[in-house]
Amino acid sequence: MSRAAAVLAALAALAVPAGAAAQECPQTTLGDIEDEVMCPICGTPLGLASEAPQAQQQRAFIEGLIADCRSKEDIKRALVAQFGEGVLALPGDDSGDGGVEDVLVYAIPALGILLALGGIGFAVLRWRSKRTRRAEPAAARGDSARLEADIERYDL
Repeated sequence: MSRAAAVLAALAALAVPAGAAAQECPQTTLGDIEDEVMCPICGTPLGLASEAPQAQQQRAFIEGLIADCRSKEDIKRALVAQFGEGVLALPGDDSGDGGVEDVLVYAIPALGILLALGGIGFAVLRWRSKRTRRAEPAAARGDSARLEADIERYDL
């Protein structure tokens, strides 16, 4: 029994440092990074990139950095150093300086959506005004008929 207890104690001692090391290592996954980086050759996010050699090379590079317990930001910096600035899929990832390009990436689509909503609103208002104008002559005919009836009733 003491021999089995000694073996269990030794295994537990080996498991504790491995668990502590796992807690110190950042929990970054390939899927988490693939959404935020691009294949510079394909021009698509790495998660959507085909099995092109460049995309495979980037994935292997990322997996190696993950195995070395590198953080997500460290991996992105290493990818930029290895493959160039075009590897980042999200604006502001490279320097975080908030340049004009970063603002335009979000402002142009927002402006497009606002213009589309304005166009839809204008079309709806115009459609409704045409419907109202078509209904007006019928109401006007009713008013003129009543006016004629009143004039005839008060005819002296």
